Amino acid sequence: MDKIINGFFKLLEFLVVACLVAMVVMVFGNVIMRYAFNSGIQVSEEMSRYCFIWLTYLGAMVAMREGGHLGVDSLVKALPLAGKKVCVLLSECLMLFCNVLFLVGTYKMHELQVTNISPVVGISMIWIYGIGYVVSTVMGAFNLHKLYLLLTGQLREDQMLQIVEAEGLKEAEAQLGINQPHNQKA
Repeated sequence: MDKIINGFFKLLEFLVVACLVAMVVMVFGNVIMRYAFNSGIQVSEEMSRYCFIWLTYLGAMVAMREGGHLGVDSLVKALPLAGKKVCVLLSECLMLFCNVLFLVGTYKMHELQVTNISPVVGISMIWIYGIGYVVSTVMGAFNLHKLYLLLTGQLREDQMLQIVEAEGLKEAEAQLGINQPHNQKA
């Protein structure tokens, strides 16, 4: 199962890069066309917007798996284990609720988006906004998995913090003497 999940997220990472490359090529090509030939490619404007939408949602899924979303864990770090568990429970339930709202909203807008055709490319807008089905399902599955681990007692205390430290941050803090116990400061 882990192999399938890892493969899925490798595919998402590839799609993020593909969307970014496509956006750069289309926007840069359009700039060159406008500057050099006083014309443009209308499809590139619309498709670069659609690539940006997909890039954002695909990147959000990858970031959730890696724990890369923004957050503040100052309070949670200071709490005892029981307090950390309550905070994790509340935050995961709230995120799950938001994902359910996102899924229901995408479903309710589905019929409208299927019949709504993009002005230049001429594709159904469900190809653009249907990503909501994937995002809400994947992120909701992560929320459910973390809740399962928490409620069965399998979630370690270090896994209760949502924040992943930036690369090199601990070394920089060590050099500056920040966030270290008083007896370890230089």
